Formats: sequence, C-alpha cells, structure tokens
Amino acid sequence: FHQACSAFIQAARCYARPVRRKRKDIPSHLDDLPATMLKKDYANVPIINSVDDVVKRLLSLEMASQKEKVKIKIQQLVEKVRRSPSDNGSFEVQVAILTAKIRTYEEHLQRHPKDKSNRRRMLMAIDRRKKLLSYLRRVRYDTFENTCKQLNIQYTLPPAYTRRVTKRWLVKKAFCIKVFQEVQKLKAPERLRRRREWQARARAARE
Repeated sequence: FHQACSAFIQAARCYARPVRRKRKDIPSHLDDLPATMLKKDYANVPIINSVDDVVKRLLSLEMASQKEKVKIKIQQLVEKVRRSPSDNGSFEVQVAILTAKIRTYEEHLQRHPKDKSNRRRMLMAIDRRKKLLSYLRRVRYDTFENTCKQLNIQYTLPPAYTRRVTKRWLVKKAFCIKVFQEVQKLKAPERLRRRREWQARARAARE
C-alpha cells in the first residue's frame, strides 16, 4: 500500500511539474563573426602572435561577451560605409552604428518580449536612423542608396500627411487666416515707411 501511494504521489508530482518551453534558436546578426577573431582591444597588439594558444582563445570572440561582439559588428558595418579611414561621425557612420544597435535590440526582444525599457530604446534608435536616412535621401541620394545597400536596410517612404477635415478645424483655420490678415494690415504702414526711406536713400546715393 505504501509503495502504491508513493507511486501515485510521484505520478501526481510529475503531472503537476510545470512544462518548460523549449527555446527556439533565434538567428543572430553576430553569427557570421568567426570564433577565432580577436577582441577589438587586442586585435592590433604587436605581441599577440607570440602568445600561447590558450591565451589567444581567451582573447578571442569564443570567450567574448555580447557587448564585445557588438563592438566588432559595429566596426565592420562602419568600415563598409565610412568616407575615409578617419571618418567617425558622418551620417553614414551614425546609421551603421544605429543599425547594429537596432538589430541587437530586436534579437533581445524576441527572447524577452516584455522588456519595455529596451523596446523604448529600440524605437528611439529607429526614429533617429529614420531621420538620418531621410536627410541623406534628400541631400545625397547616391550615398543614401549605397548606405542602404551595404547595410541591408529596406527604407520605406513615410506616408503622406492626411488630416480629417472637421467643422471645428475649418473654423479654426478661417480664424487664423483672419488674424494673419489683420496683423498684415497693422504692419502695412510700417512697411510702407521703410520702403520710402530705402527709396530715398537709394535716390540720394545715385545723385
């Protein structure tokens, strides 16, 4: 009887055990970084080639944190779009930095969808990148196209501004136009006086 009860209790405990969901393998934009690549701080050290293999492994991306891998990814994206080796602050470089951060935030939110703080940071970075891309598209279209191609960014045009016409909006608009016209009438004598003074000075200069 005791064995039967213990078996029953064991089965009940197994039944009541919470089911652990298997995490899906989410692809990362850092997967293309080789594990043997050295960290950013040790890549250009002269004596790095003479150290032991164990030390190299400790200084490589195999033992690196997420933050150090993101630094390497930012450096790679910046190298694709920078204008010169000394370019560290152009619009293209800022877009590359924001792109790496946005992709990191997206992967983090896929694993932790309730992280509102990082979601807010991601949306702020997206808005900032959208403004920079909009400026590049307006001023230097060839650079804009090259930046989107190199960074694999799909830029969508913002929707045209539309506003629902209501009776209140029409009344407000008519009132604003009327106020503007009255202000222009009040400023008309002053503008006329300045124009006559300018004409008199120009006439005196010609004489």
